[in-house]
Amino acid sequence: MSTTVETVSAAARTAPPAVIVAIDGPSGTGKSSTSKAVAAQLGLSYLDTGAQYRAITWWMLNNGVDVGDPAEIATAAAKPVIVSGTDPTAPTITVDGEDASGPIRTQEVTSKVSAVSAVPEVRTLITGLQRSIAAGAERGIVVEGRDIGTTVLPDADIKIFLTASPEARAARRSGEVKGSDLAATKEALIKRDAADSGRKTSPLAKAADAVEVDTTELTLAQVIECVVTLVGEKQAAK
Repeated sequence: MSTTVETVSAAARTAPPAVIVAIDGPSGTGKSSTSKAVAAQLGLSYLDTGAQYRAITWWMLNNGVDVGDPAEIATAAAKPVIVSGTDPTAPTITVDGEDASGPIRTQEVTSKVSAVSAVPEVRTLITGLQRSIAAGAERGIVVEGRDIGTTVLPDADIKIFLTASPEARAARRSGEVKGSDLAATKEALIKRDAADSGRKTSPLAKAADAVEVDTTELTLAQVIECVVTLVGEKQAAK
């Protein structure tokens, strides 16, 4: 028994300390791909907070909620049960037990999610869920979104803000959606940036102590390497 205890204690001493990583930025900057890869490489959990807002938007659209009415959105906000899986190699999201990973990526949801996520009652509920998930990640977690470093997890160990030119972001998004129009995609991204940055509750913003990484001229592999290095330096300093 003593040998087992000693072995476990030695492993605990050599394992890197748990770390909470907040990765923020607008759409098309590579947040999801980067966050999942960094979490997988470092053995951390992963949370896509944007998927949670998409999930609640999808539920409201399917249940006849007028997503143009903030009061109606607020009343319905607590009804759906949203569960996020945190395995970076196979993240999942369910709504009332139903797999919503595909349906939440439709254009209809994309066009309505900013309005739903701007409602304070929605943000309060989802923020509480996000904090609970982060607190339960024993080995640490990479959390991606738009207000993680500023609002959700202001005490995160390291905060990273990804940026890219509108042209680069639009090109990436257009490549993800077959048949999409580049100019229309760029316009939609700019419109969403304005909505997310201008909302009164938890707007999209770079935290004062965040490290900004411009991904415009970088490959995905380079961005991942950059973030892994930043996280590793933080872990070494803890």
